[in-house]
Amino acid sequence: MGSRNKNIVQTKPENKKFSPYLTPADDGPHPYYTEQILDGLKKRGIKATFFVTGMNAEKYPEIIKRMYDEGHVIGNHTFYHTQLTSKNRKEFKEELIRTDAVISGITGDDVIYVRPPYGSWDKKFETELNMFPVLWTIDPLDWCSTNVACITEKVVNKAEENDIILMHDYYPSTVTAAFNIIDELTKEGYNFVTVDEILFD
Repeated sequence: MGSRNKNIVQTKPENKKFSPYLTPADDGPHPYYTEQILDGLKKRGIKATFFVTGMNAEKYPEIIKRMYDEGHVIGNHTFYHTQLTSKNRKEFKEELIRTDAVISGITGDDVIYVRPPYGSWDKKFETELNMFPVLWTIDPLDWCSTNVACITEKVVNKAEENDIILMHDYYPSTVTAAFNIIDELTKEGYNFVTVDEILFD
């Protein structure tokens, strides 16, 4: 790993929190790689936040159910991974509602969090749909690189308390990098939590 500024980790280890935040690209959750991530998180006793598309929640309800049963937070990532624009507000809102219905139908719980594709968001949705948007503080661009070492270093070298990392559960390189990151930052005293613990604790 590259050198790190140790001044950013001077708090007591038990007080340092970091949120692993996994979201699909256009096709996740993946029936193989997402399961690998869930296996690794379970082995380490870590809870993450998964933002899923409605179309894939419909395809793989057993994965959504497993996420829920194992204590992970599940959020809305629209139905078709659609970016909000000035011309598609109605359709975007309908996708959020449809995806909520799919997830809730599997888990039995309401969906509170949304990760809008590409970060495009309208704050009016927060009151209209009673949803809270979640963005990110570190993006290692794992969707466009298969270099595990590069992905890992981008996160580990930038990580500070209460950071939220964006990764995609659709690539084998992400699976390896995610656990390299978790293991390295755990050694540095970070605790991994879901986004609600970062945002509202």
